[in-house]
Amino acid sequence: METAIEALAALAPARLELEQARERLRLDQAAARTAAHAAQQAAREMAVQVESRRSSHASLTSTLARVQAQLASLISRRDEAAAQLAGGEAPLAALQEQLDAALRVRVQIEGELHAARIASDELDSLLRGREAGRGAIEQRVEAARTLLDDARLAAEQVRVRRESVAEQLAATQFELGALLAELAQDASVEIWETQLEETRGKIERLGFVNLAAIGEFKEQSERKEYLDRQCKDLTDALETLESAMRKIDRETRTRFQDTFDRVNAGLKEKFPRLFGGGHAYLELTGEESEVAGVSVMARPPGKRNSTISQLSGGEKALTAVALVFAIFDLNPAPFCLLDEVDAPLDENNVGRFCDIVREMSASVQFIFITHNKSTMELASQLVGVTMNEPGVSRLVAVDVDEAVRMAAM
Repeated sequence: METAIEALAALAPARLELEQARERLRLDQAAARTAAHAAQQAAREMAVQVESRRSSHASLTSTLARVQAQLASLISRRDEAAAQLAGGEAPLAALQEQLDAALRVRVQIEGELHAARIASDELDSLLRGREAGRGAIEQRVEAARTLLDDARLAAEQVRVRRESVAEQLAATQFELGALLAELAQDASVEIWETQLEETRGKIERLGFVNLAAIGEFKEQSERKEYLDRQCKDLTDALETLESAMRKIDRETRTRFQDTFDRVNAGLKEKFPRLFGGGHAYLELTGEESEVAGVSVMARPPGKRNSTISQLSGGEKALTAVALVFAIFDLNPAPFCLLDEVDAPLDENNVGRFCDIVREMSASVQFIFITHNKSTMELASQLVGVTMNEPGVSRLVAVDVDEAVRMAAM
């Protein structure tokens, strides 16, 4: 491995020169790209200016042609107006004679119109007198018509009542003569009408009959049935939800207890291996497993500590490593990062720590930061920082297996 590192160090100057040359070429390429981009931009701007000048020229040409056409039209209109002014004095005399004749006809027509208005006013006065007489006659006719309608209505009411009485008699299978013979001596229409009025008063005191009550009752019954169905659905959903919650609670308790037991078993197995003895276990600090806390009870060999604070730094680190490795056994992650876990450990504890890491590396990829040579021997890849020149740090990565093969060759 040292031979490989020396070879890498010897090749470092050449690598630095190549990197500098690559950087110069990258700068030259960037400058060339910048110049090309500027030239393309200038060409586009020049094309835009040419197109703008061409559009302006076309617009000015069109405007000039339109102005020339307007000028020709104005000249033509000026010539026509001059010709009309030259021959416009002759028709004035004829027009004046026509105007005088029209004024004389107007005066004659206005006289006839005045006479017609007087005759019209006289006819209007006579018509209003005749209209007043007709209104009085129509009022008398309307009064007579009203009396006739009342008489007809009374006759119709009598007929309807007679038919109604006849229908009632036919429905009850009574004869009119027999009923009249059975009537009391003091029976009269006035007494019956009085009783009828009293009965109507009682009915009115009962208030108005709600004719929509049947429809409202049906509507409210349908709404009650709908709400009953909704209530039943909610009750069923609530029971289903409570059942699911109970099932989840049971499943949670079961899984928590199973996970707790498996992690506890892993801690009991890993702790003695890391410490070369002793024992450790997990303990719940509450009655309800859902909200209970977890305490780590650890006793290294030869100690009778009552709290974890009485352990040394190395013992605390190993206890934490035992718990983490027990969790990794239960649910292994793709990789595990350890930051100088072996720093407070002595040589024996480092050896046991390396044995467990080597065993678990079959299923978990470990990435660890360390200064311990024994721990470095576990790694298949080494990444470190070296200072080949004073004040200049370099990152060096070594594949241990490849370095061994190169050293063997």
